[in-house]
Amino acid sequence: MLSKLYRRVALLLVAGLLGSALPAAAETITLSYANFPPAATFPCVQMERWAKELEKRTAGKVKVSTFPGGTLLNAKNMAEGVASGVADIGNFAMSYQPGRFPVSEAIDLPYGFTSSRTASLVLYDLIQKYKPKEFEKVKIITVFTCPPTNFMTSKPVRSLADLKGMELRVAGTGTEIAKRLGAVPIAMPQSETPEAIQKGIVKGMISSLEILQDMKFASYTPYATIANLPVVSFAVVMNKAKWDKLPADVKKAIDDLSREQAAWTGEYADRHVQDSLAWSRKNYNHQLFTLPAADQKRVAELLQPMVDDYVKKVSAQGIAGKQIVADVLALKKKYEAPAAKPAKKKK
Repeated sequence: MLSKLYRRVALLLVAGLLGSALPAAAETITLSYANFPPAATFPCVQMERWAKELEKRTAGKVKVSTFPGGTLLNAKNMAEGVASGVADIGNFAMSYQPGRFPVSEAIDLPYGFTSSRTASLVLYDLIQKYKPKEFEKVKIITVFTCPPTNFMTSKPVRSLADLKGMELRVAGTGTEIAKRLGAVPIAMPQSETPEAIQKGIVKGMISSLEILQDMKFASYTPYATIANLPVVSFAVVMNKAKWDKLPADVKKAIDDLSREQAAWTGEYADRHVQDSLAWSRKNYNHQLFTLPAADQKRVAELLQPMVDDYVKKVSAQGIAGKQIVADVLALKKKYEAPAAKPAKKKK
């Protein structure tokens, strides 16, 4: 009896020792990700893609809870909300807080970008080179831009002359652009624009064209005109304290996704613009124009002072504005080169 008892005790002791030697099951890391546009828009589509990729690349170690449409933080308090820990991660547009992001806002100037992919990669490289102090309170997860902004109007705009005196809903740098091109800028929330167009308060807007489908603007603005006006830059950032607590392998997975996500978002946004134009033609007989070459050249001339003013402004703050603009133009040329463009997918 005693020998059997001793064996049982021994087995229990061995089992206990083995159990204590086994590593504890890793706890799931949950991250909250706030975004301000509606769920169907490209900034939120990229958010969902990033969340799924991170979960996959960490083998489920990280779970991301997403909050689109301003349900956790809105556009204006996003940066502060992430810095203070209301959300672990957040996406915001730099132009919503003029002057606060002097290096990255250089991308929002009128360079004539023709794609979101190019502009997004230029922004990414710019941030990597300058590591600006404007982001020192947070960890940058990725950056990207919207597609080039253009005109969406209730009346045809076939030339710059058609813009003269036309009331347009604008935001950010759009105010200065509209003025310089002869239109009348009117600032208002995008949500109020459809009613304003229907009442004739404004005759259209300056924005990227994916909203023709995403927000059904094709039903209010049956015409669009390509002018390749400025993009709007976005940053996805993480709370610094949250970042510091993450395991090394999770940090690596996030960093490895950073540039890839910038390129993916740009490519998705560019494709989505084409899809939105096709959808608008099919459903609303939407018409698309392109400014004549002479007018496009004139647009560049009229908007160049905005670049010059930026250089003067940031140079007075001790920031190398002239070099930043030179870098943007060099990177734009690099990414617009045929070899730098992504190969077309086979049908």
